[in-house]
Amino acid sequence: MSLEKAKNHLVKFGLEDRIRVAKESTATVALAAKAFGCEEKKIAKTLSFMLPSGPILVLTVGDARIDNAKFKHAFAAKAKMIKPEECEKIIGHAPGGVCPFGINDGVKVYLGESLKSMDSVLLACGTSDTGVELTIPELEKASCSAGWVDITKTPSS
Repeated sequence: MSLEKAKNHLVKFGLEDRIRVAKESTATVALAAKAFGCEEKKIAKTLSFMLPSGPILVLTVGDARIDNAKFKHAFAAKAKMIKPEECEKIIGHAPGGVCPFGINDGVKVYLGESLKSMDSVLLACGTSDTGVELTIPELEKASCSAGWVDITKTPSS
């Protein structure tokens, strides 16, 4: 069902033909990079947070880490990740398949500035064995993002 929801969303943007199904799990950045034969930074991870105003998703490059001070500055709240067992109910996709496509109403999507260093990224597509490769402009449009945020540390920091 989650793949179908994500695919139906991507149809609106003519991007459904980009969906790939892996022969193995893509549930983590490391697994997805292995399954799709690319570097971890090429995988865009989708992180789920709960703010006082409601749930949000933040997409970042795979090797980036959240900087709590930057997160608090950007969202005026402490970074509180949604518990894995609550993710599907709140976001619309289970852990390992969380993506900004076909999500529940009321979930805002933000793109991390770290993505701007990439030409394209691979991200989950609703299940823990799928991915979709999009350019950054395609991702910006298809994610219906609320904007760009700088909330990560560089991998070396």
